[in-house]
Amino acid sequence: MARYTGPKSKIARKFKEAIFGPDKALQRKNYGPGQHGPGKRAPKKSEYAVQLMEKQKAKYTYGVLERQFRKTFDKANRKKGTTGENLLKFLEARLDNTVYRLGIAPTRDGGRQLVSHRHITVNGEVVNIPSYELRPGDVVAVREKSKSLETITNSLSGKQGSKFSWLEWDKEKMEGRFLALPERDQIPENIKEQLIVELYSK
Repeated sequence: MARYTGPKSKIARKFKEAIFGPDKALQRKNYGPGQHGPGKRAPKKSEYAVQLMEKQKAKYTYGVLERQFRKTFDKANRKKGTTGENLLKFLEARLDNTVYRLGIAPTRDGGRQLVSHRHITVNGEVVNIPSYELRPGDVVAVREKSKSLETITNSLSGKQGSKFSWLEWDKEKMEGRFLALPERDQIPENIKEQLIVELYSK
C-alpha cells in the first residue's frame, strides 16, 4: 500500500502543527508553504475546505490512506456513541500507533516499519499488519530476537512506565498491555473530529 513519502516539514507547515514530531523547519517558518513570508494574507477558506483539511490532518497524523480511513469512519459510525470520538478511538487502537505510544518506536512511521518487519508480537504471536486493531487486554511486545535492535533500544532508553492511561508498560519484559479504548479527553492529538463527521455526512 502506498504511503506519503514526501517532505514532512511541508505538510507540518500546511497545518501549522508538528504532526510528525518536533520540526525545526516549522519553528523557523510558522506559515504555510508557498507563501512569501508570514505577512502575506491567506484567502479565507470555505466550510468544505476547513472540513477537508481536518480530515487530511487526521490521515497524515495516523498515516492512513483514504480507503482505510473511510472504512474506519464507517465502522465508527455504526458503533454506539459519538462517531467522531469512536473514529479517534479506533485509530488509536491500531497496532502501529500503539507501538509508537508505548515508546517502542519514536514515530508512527517507525512503529509501522517495526510491525511490517515482524519485530512485534501480539499475545505472543508475530503480527506484521500495521492496521491490526487491538482489543482490551491484548499484550504488545518486542519479539525476543529483536530486543537488541538499535532502533528499539534507543527509543526505549530511559523509559519507565507508560504516559498514557490506557496503556501499561513492563520495562523488564519489553511489553505493554492495551487496557482499554481511550476516552477522547485522553487522546492528545489536536484534531477537530466533528468537522470530519460533517464532511462525510454531506
